[in-house]
Amino acid sequence: QVQLVESGGGLVQAGGSLRLSCTASGRRFSINTMGWYRQDPGKQRELVARITNGGLTNYADSVKGRFTISRDDAKNTVYLQMNTLKPEDAGVYFCNVNAWVGGYQNYWGQGTQVTVSS
Repeated sequence: QVQLVESGGGLVQAGGSLRLSCTASGRRFSINTMGWYRQDPGKQRELVARITNGGLTNYADSVKGRFTISRDDAKNTVYLQMNTLKPEDAGVYFCNVNAWVGGYQNYWGQGTQVTVSS
């Protein structure tokens, strides 16, 4: 099993920045892809950004040029730097990790709230 702990959400004014972090822990696991998803009330969880273990990234069109995903494999941590935040960026952000634990499995964090005031 892999446990994920997120941090860094909060309230920020439009145009401001936040940095989300997500650290994975557990026994005998190997991380493949790490990513961040956002979920608005009543809607499905949507990909915001993802990074492979080779460092390849992809982003939702709405955040390209403003958000940057990165990872520190020594710390089993993925980051999401969010700049020039807009009210429509608000929502609950979930960390996702695809890891090998006797087979590839997906794990989710508990979610962290991001609120952007206009």
